[in-house]
Amino acid sequence: MPEIDNNNGRQLIQQASNTSIGGLFTQVVKQSPNSIAIISGTQEVSFHELNLRVNILANELINKGIKLGDRVALISKNCAECIELELACAKIGGILVSLNWRLTPPEIEHCIDLTNPKIIFGSEDFVLTLNQKTKVEYVSFGPQYEKLFINTVPSVIPLIVDSEAGLVIIFTSGTTGLPKGALLSHRALIFRALIFASETNAPINDTFVAWTPLYHMGSNDFSIATLLRGGKVIIIDGYNPDQMIDAIEKYSIHYFTVVPGMIEDFISKLKKRNTKPKPIGLIGAMADLVPKPLLEEITKLLNAPYFNTFGSTETGNPPASGNLVPIGKIPNVLSKKQNHFCEIRLVNSEGKDVKKGEPGELAIRGPSLFSGYWANSEANAEAFRDGWFHMGDVFKQTSDGLLDFVDRVKYMIKSGAENIYPAEIEKHLFSDPRILDAAVVRKSDEKWGEVPVVFVASTNKISSEQVINICKGKIANYKLPKEVYMIDINAFPRSTSGKIQRHILEARLEALG
Repeated sequence: MPEIDNNNGRQLIQQASNTSIGGLFTQVVKQSPNSIAIISGTQEVSFHELNLRVNILANELINKGIKLGDRVALISKNCAECIELELACAKIGGILVSLNWRLTPPEIEHCIDLTNPKIIFGSEDFVLTLNQKTKVEYVSFGPQYEKLFINTVPSVIPLIVDSEAGLVIIFTSGTTGLPKGALLSHRALIFRALIFASETNAPINDTFVAWTPLYHMGSNDFSIATLLRGGKVIIIDGYNPDQMIDAIEKYSIHYFTVVPGMIEDFISKLKKRNTKPKPIGLIGAMADLVPKPLLEEITKLLNAPYFNTFGSTETGNPPASGNLVPIGKIPNVLSKKQNHFCEIRLVNSEGKDVKKGEPGELAIRGPSLFSGYWANSEANAEAFRDGWFHMGDVFKQTSDGLLDFVDRVKYMIKSGAENIYPAEIEKHLFSDPRILDAAVVRKSDEKWGEVPVVFVASTNKISSEQVINICKGKIANYKLPKEVYMIDINAFPRSTSGKIQRHILEARLEALG
């Protein structure tokens, strides 16, 4: 590196290599002012129009005392205002606290107390709930919010935000305990956009349908990534199959989100409407959680491969979202492929690398990572060890370098002296076309301490004995489910990301006695 004669010189060089989401968005506005940025219902908003509102809102936040690093909370169902607010925070260095409105009032109160926002924006639906829990100023979307834009000059915002500054706090939906706030920096979101674009050949001026909650990394990451490349975001408030089908029939879409729990119903709606989608690049995510016959059918109907993802709120698409399930294929296995632009290790409980074929916790480092859990030194100390982020997920690496998911580190069934991972049982159940969905959980046992039992949804009538026979001979006898509970597929409790919540199923077992 060339020698710099003073500190000011070094700072100027560092500033020249620095950028932010706000700065990059402003450049897109200059390049494509009249292109459509957001579609919400019948309303279309150009990049120029969106930027005017973002600048006004940014100035209003400054007028309300928001400074670099201050938190601005948001509690709302999907709407254009959510994106306006995040971009406004991006321009002034504020941190958007994206509250999950599906949480219970005590959980929402915990998230607010944890992050201590100076102001809260949100839907009118949540005014009463929030007013009972906090004295922080609440600005309701609608007339109160729109007053901010009356007779206000949309002056240019000076862009002085560091790429390592926090932009958004997204709360993780853990299976136990209170939600943790994952802080995502400008740098993380920029690299997530770059990694996705480079690895999936995403076109510029793309279209993204944001129907999953914008408080979740899936919709948030891809909405920002799309806007930064001059594309449009179609906002839909939750799972609305008719509006989603309208979108895919009207627009070419590179990545269309489908998640476990809605695929069976969506297949039915696609068939009913005799849907003829415009070209779709890929669909997904979380292929492991989708019954294989449904993977085959949804890829045929949408004529697009399925995105075989393994990422997280904390990491983005990395570490292992590099594979696609081909159209119309039922894969024997759903091995993951490591993403580029990240380093990974599989380690044992002592932090030592395991051999290929042995289970180990996945540790990752790379530029898409988050900046830690907000105000949670205990969780940070546990997750960030030896310069790596430990995900809490166990994998085995195959001889050809692919990764096979085993299970969560913290969700093991301790049966006698043996460790049992639910996913090891579930993958065999999913190989049978009669099984629509399944979840293995632990149940207390006087003799063994814990034993595996399974909740199953099936297409046809299938006996408990037949369910167990699917696994016989493929796994050790001690791993076989000891009880089978038949339930409707819609009765599986799921997180907002579509993952089955095992702890709720365990609670149901306790209630049954």
